[in-house]
Amino acid sequence: MITNYGLATWNALLNATALVCVLVGARAISRREIVLHKRSMLAAFTISVVFLATYLTRIVMFGDTHFPGQGAVRYLYFFLLISHVGLALLIAPAVIYTVALGVKDQRAKHKRIAPKVLPVWIYVLATGVLVYLFLHHWV
Repeated sequence: MITNYGLATWNALLNATALVCVLVGARAISRREIVLHKRSMLAAFTISVVFLATYLTRIVMFGDTHFPGQGAVRYLYFFLLISHVGLALLIAPAVIYTVALGVKDQRAKHKRIAPKVLPVWIYVLATGVLVYLFLHHWV
C-alpha cells in the first residue's frame, strides 16, 4: 500500500541520491574526469526527473503535508520551504539547458553556465531533504 509517508521518504531518498551524484560529478570535473562527470550528472538529472514524477504523484494522491512545529523552528522551516520551492522552479529549466549543452558537447556554453547552475541545484536538492526531515522526523 502506498502511503504519504512512504512516498515522502522515497522522494527524500531520491533527492539525497541526486545530491550525491551532483557532488560526485562536480568533483569529477574538477579533476578532469570527464566520463565520470557525465555519468554522475546524467544520473542526477534522471533521478531528479523520477523525483518530480513521484513528488507530483504524492501531491495528487495525498495533498500537502502541513508543518506541525511552532515558534522559531516554524520560521526556519518556512524559510527553507519557500527558498527551496522558489529556487526549484527557477533552476529546473537551467538544469535542463545545462544538461542539454553537455549532452550536445557544447563545452564552451556548458562551462559558462554550469558553475552558476551547480550551487543552486545543490541547494535545492539539500533543502528538499531538510524539508522532509523537518516534516517527518524533527518536529
